[in-house]
Amino acid sequence: MGLLDFFRRERESERVSGLKVIVGLGNPGPEYAATRHNAGWWLLDALAAEWGFGRFKREKEAAVAGGRIGDWSVRLVKPLTYMNLSGGVLRPYSRMNAFDVTRDLLVVVDDVALAPGRIRFRPDGSPGGHNGLKSVESVLGTRSYPRLRIGVGGPPPGADLAEWVLSPVPEPDRQAIVDLFPDLVEGVSTWMTDGIEAAMNRYNG
Repeated sequence: MGLLDFFRRERESERVSGLKVIVGLGNPGPEYAATRHNAGWWLLDALAAEWGFGRFKREKEAAVAGGRIGDWSVRLVKPLTYMNLSGGVLRPYSRMNAFDVTRDLLVVVDDVALAPGRIRFRPDGSPGGHNGLKSVESVLGTRSYPRLRIGVGGPPPGADLAEWVLSPVPEPDRQAIVDLFPDLVEGVSTWMTDGIEAAMNRYNG
């Protein structure tokens, strides 16, 4: 089912106000799959598996999986435009009258300022030099959208940041990130039902 068909069905059923969109930032292609920049995609894979959404399918500039969780119609979205243009996938959603980016959108992103094994739910904030978040902000015209930052660790002194985030994660660091996912599945569910403040209070460490 294409994106336009999805929107049409949601309007007809008058359930569009129950839509939640979770966007994981990353880069397409097997050469990027294990890199720090793709930590957001790893969590989306875990969410899709836990919620029984099946495989991601290409819809224009994104890979999308979806289904229903309680009262919510949920869309898991992986932009396929590379990191610097990630925000483009949000244009159709941002034009929907019933879709509130401060409440219905969660952007999952890697964060070099946090050590592997640390996370932060946030209701808003600056891009902090992250090109994916810069693109999201540019498309939405606001910094006031919830995000989940997954720590991937910072580069050693003198290392190039761009090369660092596009390099594979060492196995101990990757395991520290993946070990978070059961709690993060619960955290994302908390965000959907109780809001970003509740997710921050319960899961920010």
